[in-house]
Amino acid sequence: MKYPSIYDDIRPYDEDEVVEAMHAIASDKTFPVLARFVFPDKTTEEVREIFENLRSIDDFQSKIMYVANEQIMARSITNMSVSGMEKLDPSKSYLFVSNHRDIMLDASLLQNSLKDCGHKTAQITFGANLMRGDVVVNIGKSNKMFRVERGGNMKAFYESSKHLSDYIRYVITERRESVWIAQRNGRTKNGDDRTDQGIVKMFCMSKRDDKVEALKELNIVPISVSYEWEPCDMLKAMELYVSSIKTYEKTQNEDLHSILTGILQTKGRVHFEICDPIRTEELESLSSLNSGEYHKKVAKLIDQRIHAAYRLYPNNYIAYDKRFGVDKYKDRYTTVERELFEVRMNVLDTYPEYDKEQLEEILLDIYSNPVINKEN
Repeated sequence: MKYPSIYDDIRPYDEDEVVEAMHAIASDKTFPVLARFVFPDKTTEEVREIFENLRSIDDFQSKIMYVANEQIMARSITNMSVSGMEKLDPSKSYLFVSNHRDIMLDASLLQNSLKDCGHKTAQITFGANLMRGDVVVNIGKSNKMFRVERGGNMKAFYESSKHLSDYIRYVITERRESVWIAQRNGRTKNGDDRTDQGIVKMFCMSKRDDKVEALKELNIVPISVSYEWEPCDMLKAMELYVSSIKTYEKTQNEDLHSILTGILQTKGRVHFEICDPIRTEELESLSSLNSGEYHKKVAKLIDQRIHAAYRLYPNNYIAYDKRFGVDKYKDRYTTVERELFEVRMNVLDTYPEYDKEQLEEILLDIYSNPVINKEN
């Protein structure tokens, strides 16, 4: 099914655009680096031949992205687990609303799990700030990623939000494809996963006449992703520290650095939990609320599922006990595990220009906030 031209500014590639994109990627000067990472046992020319023979989005996802994700898991993840897939019907399309810890991996790793369980891969939101450079654009749009605009004045923001809402509804209800979107704009930096009610409001913008039907039609399924070692934990701590002192300004290549760090950094165990879908009766029970309260309550429903499903690791319990000076969870970790966590914290010593005590509190919050959320 061809996309309507109204969505040309944000949509992924149509099938007939993939071949040209593959040739463009294979001829780019950065291709040898990409080839070595995804296929370390093949020559660049062998990998180039694979790319030039790809003919569809499914080809690209199955033969390139699936393998790339396997390389990421083999190199930086000790155990990857998924539960709750039985809650999904392969014949249906869903709106996956996920907590967001890593720029790329939260959605990308999920794609492999969907494929493994017999489901179609989802379309994925991709911030316009990240969709830069021919190679990134060609990979992203061949991987079912669609552009999301951020910022702008109030009128531009409203128009882009309405456009995005229309697109998401079109993909789910007419193309019968699922969509992945983060629960908020940007990653959770402090470990406190919260759904922005503005996201829920955006979902409803494409069907204003019936707020219950607007969300029922999208089949919202929260997803909770948990990392034993938080991707980019030190970078997040630094950003939060600087932000507490002055207005934080990203450097030119900061997003790329975060993507690469997230991919390469050791993550230990990673778990994805497919939560219970938001049920029609839950939405109907909120129908008497005004729109603002309705969006807020739906966001809370999503949060409750994500917090309850978040898988806590020893690092989370260690951080909680250290942060609050207690031994409440001492039975949830070993001495060796605590020592390993403290070794990780010692990296903060390499930033003598910062207040170490404040920096430690920020880092401990990143790991301990999921414990607090699960307690509540």
